[in-house]
Amino acid sequence: MKLNGAEIIIACLKEQGVDTVFGFPGGAVLNIYDALYKHRDSIRHILTSHEQGAAHAADGYARSTGKVGVVFATSGPGATNLVTGLATAYMDSIPVVAITGNVTTQLLGKDSFQEVDISGITMPITKHNYIVKDVAQLAAVIRNAFKIAREGRPGPVLIDIPKDVTASLAEYEAVKIDSYVPSEVAKQSALEKTIKLIGESHKPMLYVGGGVIRSAAQQELAEFIEKIDSPMGVSLMGNGSIDAMHPRFTGMIGMHGTRVSNIAVSNCDLLVVIGARFSDRVVSKASAFAKKARIVHIDVDPAEINKNISTYHHVIGDVKVILGKLNSMITMPMVHGPWMEQIAKWKAEYPVKIAGETRRPSEILKALSRVMPEDAILVTEVGQHQMWAAQFYRHTPGRRFLTSGGLGTMGYGTGAAIGAQVGSRGKRVVNVAGDGSFRMNCNELATISRYRLPVVVLVMNNHTLGMVRQWQTLFYDERYSETTLDTEINWVALAQAYGVKGMRLGIDDDPEAILTAALSLNGPVVIDCEIPLDNKVYPMVAPGASIEDMIEEEIN
Repeated sequence: MKLNGAEIIIACLKEQGVDTVFGFPGGAVLNIYDALYKHRDSIRHILTSHEQGAAHAADGYARSTGKVGVVFATSGPGATNLVTGLATAYMDSIPVVAITGNVTTQLLGKDSFQEVDISGITMPITKHNYIVKDVAQLAAVIRNAFKIAREGRPGPVLIDIPKDVTASLAEYEAVKIDSYVPSEVAKQSALEKTIKLIGESHKPMLYVGGGVIRSAAQQELAEFIEKIDSPMGVSLMGNGSIDAMHPRFTGMIGMHGTRVSNIAVSNCDLLVVIGARFSDRVVSKASAFAKKARIVHIDVDPAEINKNISTYHHVIGDVKVILGKLNSMITMPMVHGPWMEQIAKWKAEYPVKIAGETRRPSEILKALSRVMPEDAILVTEVGQHQMWAAQFYRHTPGRRFLTSGGLGTMGYGTGAAIGAQVGSRGKRVVNVAGDGSFRMNCNELATISRYRLPVVVLVMNNHTLGMVRQWQTLFYDERYSETTLDTEINWVALAQAYGVKGMRLGIDDDPEAILTAALSLNGPVVIDCEIPLDNKVYPMVAPGASIEDMIEEEIN
């Protein structure tokens, strides 16, 4: 049958099982939005306040559901407003398909009104992108875009479509889309060598990243660490790969990692890296990283092998498939008693502490852990509150910790919380924000209010750009250039202006009582949570130092 380009777009989204789209309309996508209107019973559209919020919402939807997130934007500034969200998704390997409109094909390249080369702009921050100038190719491009977004190492794909293409007619034939099945790339010889190296090890250590969560390999990982009798640390993105209270879990590795994890990495004789990419925030001084260990790298992306750290051995393929095969090959559980006893001693000796005026941030996040439902989703902005949430909130296995890791995007959290809440179908979603980050995206309270999304925004308010101030304290002789947020903002009143419940958690208030009250409302809430100005995130590794050389400060 013949459909116009806009109708083909909607039909292809339905083929892919898309039930939600985030976006903001404009002239170049009017045909698409008209077609979407006719299918509003099968595809829900969430209108955000800004295209960046829509991009982050599509990202949060993808992270929390495991599906591909979809975002629409018009040409020119609408498309460019997606750039930060696409870069965030690209750095953290999140499957997103962005569909942008553009001026008609005859106006391309003529500096037409609201024209921009969005495919050129986003080339470095997408897995692939397209500009579709022939409506006959549109369906194939959309199908391929979804395939690219989710296969192998996931990531964002952009499709730019001139307005006349969305109006032109073409033959459309529905295609049944098969469920994605990971390709089994790993060679048997590589698996066998991995088992051999683990068997030869006396002090193995696991370093786990977000790849375990992307491939839903938490169960396989839990079996693997028991079979090889090993401790395990994570990158920021690896939180949620194992229960934070698991006796083998040592916490994060790297700049704001735990002393136990960093000491273990520095003293192990075998470091098995699973679904992680050796970020500079983990490795710090590359020449000193895991210098006593053979390194085995398991990852789906061949480009990551030996990119930042040279490895002794590697295995390429889907993490879930590889761990499943390794588990089946380990017929006798391994035992590393003395090493695990040493890990236990270090954990008792070096607990993570808040440094500064009070323990208030850890008290709040531990209280949040106690009152949150087991399947709740925690989202964060970027800054000190993000690190405290990683350190002190009890993370459980699943897609329940959403944060911008690679790009470190302030302004990510509220949009991502919207996407997670829409995709979660009833789970509780809390966005832990800093007052600096929340200033960047509080306009999305209009979206939360419009759709009555029961998102709770916990604003950790220290009236400063806390992480930047911490660096200024440590490395810039306390020259606090442009980091003090001394504007009097009434966050409670702002929330109420948007039709959202506002609450205040004072410095001496019981956090558990107020958090419980906020969650019991089952509606949108903003909590202005006062915390001390100069609490700091410790431990911390100075830039360029070995991860063993940690800055640590006791509470006075």
